[in-house]
Amino acid sequence: MVLPEYIVVFCTAPAGEAEMIAKALVDARLAACVNVTGVQSCFRWEGTVSSEPEELLIVKTQQRLLDQLIARIRGLHSYETPEIIAIPIVGGYAPFLDWIGEETA
Repeated sequence: MVLPEYIVVFCTAPAGEAEMIAKALVDARLAACVNVTGVQSCFRWEGTVSSEPEELLIVKTQQRLLDQLIARIRGLHSYETPEIIAIPIVGGYAPFLDWIGEETA
């Protein structure tokens, strides 16, 4: 199976923590760009349904960096089980995709 070269990774984090994680990922060249936006998350954790304000990180990177990116997020994240989901980029504006490659080289 051929893995896609570029991916988007979603990760939620507490307000304030998300910006620190975003900067760390870009500084380490594990991500070309990270968008941070506010969300309201509803989830079940340890048998209880909760609704919490969080921030969503939208990370643009390369598939080959996913394991390192996950390790870095886990090292910085305060949650026991942080949401880290990778989705392949199946198309897009070629110069932007090239830029992702350059920034994460």
